[in-house]
Amino acid sequence: MDFAMTAVRTALNGASYVAPRLAGGAAFRLFRKPRGRSRLRPGERPLTDRAEVGEIVIGGGKAVSYRWGTGARPVLLVHGWESRGSRFAPLVSELLDLGLSPVTFDAPGHGDATGETMTIVDLRDIITELDARHGPFEMVVAHSLGVTATFLALREGGARQLPPVRTERIVAISGVPDFAYLVDGFCERLGLRTRLNAELRGCVERELFPGEEDIWSRFSVPRTAPEAGPASVLVVHDEDDDMVDPACSRALADVLGDRAELVVTSGLGHRRIIGDPQVAAYVRDFVVRERAARVGRAAGRPDPSPRPAAG
Repeated sequence: MDFAMTAVRTALNGASYVAPRLAGGAAFRLFRKPRGRSRLRPGERPLTDRAEVGEIVIGGGKAVSYRWGTGARPVLLVHGWESRGSRFAPLVSELLDLGLSPVTFDAPGHGDATGETMTIVDLRDIITELDARHGPFEMVVAHSLGVTATFLALREGGARQLPPVRTERIVAISGVPDFAYLVDGFCERLGLRTRLNAELRGCVERELFPGEEDIWSRFSVPRTAPEAGPASVLVVHDEDDDMVDPACSRALADVLGDRAELVVTSGLGHRRIIGDPQVAAYVRDFVVRERAARVGRAAGRPDPSPRPAAG
């Protein structure tokens, strides 16, 4: 932990003894704001320069969308916290080679979008809006908090009374299992007292979801995925992820049963995994295999090959 974070931890923990509500509010403001905007990398620019760019008014800002291909067989790519759509560049190239039409975005407070922050509901609404414009999506690939928001969009729909998203398959990469996991992880990384965790949860309930009875169950992926998920889910996680425990993805694969296959990578951590060429190849193989299986089933033939064993 750097000096600045050490100072923040000391200040918040100290304030929590004399003014816990104020300390909780300060922790909430820090929790809500990305630590910085993820910048476009030189290797990503050639691909983003070829994209059709749009915008979506959402929350306190405007999301920026990026679209490639002809529009046939669209696929949505959903980034997570402190990331951006261009991080999927290797996967975009793979999907284009397959004749698919990738769509991604920068959420408010991220990448080239405006605004200062986003919520999980903002992410849900971006997903449903892009589905209304460019869907239905043949597949949704999501990373981190984007996984949580994707299953929410499949179950609830979005703003403007948009219906729940429907898709044939999902790729869930390094998925955050629920909203409580984010709060607990934030407090653990900062070294905040248990009292501050409770105060932060109270701020989330009052400020972001007033009047809701139990937001913590509402955003639980393992609890809701079996009823909301599509027929096929590829679950990918790196064993060296220091942000989200790989056990979370194993639990998701377990509750999905035969609908899921699990791939465990090594040495990529939480962020580099979405730009890794080998992971892009796993997704490509998943698309090819699942499409062949669907065509075969339609023709009355058995699946051409078994799914690989869980990693």
